Amino acid sequence: MDFLALPQPYDFEASTERYRSHGTDLANLWRDGGLHRVIAGRDVRVEAAPGGVRIEPSDVGIASAVSFALGLPLDLQGFWKWAAADPVLVALAEPLSGYRPPLVADRFEMLVTSITAQQVSLYSAFAVRSRLIQRFGIEVGSVWAFPTRERLAQAAESEVREVGFSTRKAEYVIGLAQSDLDLEALDRLSDEQVIATITAERGLGRWTADWFLARALARADAWPAGDLAVRKAVSFFYGGGSNLDEAEVRDLGQRFGRWRNIACHMLLAGARVYG
Repeated sequence: MDFLALPQPYDFEASTERYRSHGTDLANLWRDGGLHRVIAGRDVRVEAAPGGVRIEPSDVGIASAVSFALGLPLDLQGFWKWAAADPVLVALAEPLSGYRPPLVADRFEMLVTSITAQQVSLYSAFAVRSRLIQRFGIEVGSVWAFPTRERLAQAAESEVREVGFSTRKAEYVIGLAQSDLDLEALDRLSDEQVIATITAERGLGRWTADWFLARALARADAWPAGDLAVRKAVSFFYGGGSNLDEAEVRDLGQRFGRWRNIACHMLLAGARVYG
C-alpha cells in the first residue's frame, strides 16, 4: 500500500462523486468507501487517508495514473487565489474547498464515453456504458477494465447495438477504434489543433473536443460552452435570471482567463450545491 499526498483541504468522497451519481460505473467502481480502477492490468483501490489517499497495489506508473485521475495537474491553489476578485466564486470557495475535479487518463475511453452520452441523460449513458464494459471489457478482481481500442475495432456493429447503442453511435465507436487518430500525439497540439483533429472524426463534435481538452488534457483554457449543464450553471450564477445561449456562455468564459477549465468545474459543482 502506498500513500499519495494531496494539497489540502481535500474531500475524497466529494471529488469522486461523479463516478456514482448517475448509476454504477463498472470501470470506476465505488466499493466500501473506496474507488476501484484497473490500472496496468491490476485492480487498484484508492481510498481516503489523512493528507491524501492510500493506493493498493501501487508502483510508479500506478501512482502517476491515480495522480492524474484525481486532478493533480489542476492548480486549485492558484485558481482560488485569483477567484478572490469574483463575488460568485468567493461564495463557492467554502462549500467547494475540498473539491478537486477528477480527470480522465484513458483518452480512448473518454471519447467513447462522450459518444455514449450524446443526446441522452447521464443515467442512460451510464447504463449503456456499463453494458459496453461488460460485453467487451475484462473483469479484473472486483472491477472491469474499459474495452481496449483493439477489441472495439474488431467488434461488429450489431454487437455494439445489442448493448444499447443506436446504429449511428455504433458506427461512430467502431469507426473511432479503427481510425488513424493518434491520441497520444494530441499533447503536442494547440487547443485549436486538438479541436480540429477531434472534430474531423465522424461522430465527434465541438462538445466532445471541449470536454476532451478539459478532462483528458487538463488544458487551462478549456471551456465546454456547448454543454447544457455548463450553460445552466453559468446562467444560474451569471445570467441575471436569463438562460444564456452557447454563444453568450462562450463569450462570458473570457472573464475567467486562463482559469476557465477549473472555473467550469467549480460552477458545475456549485450548481449542484445551490441549484
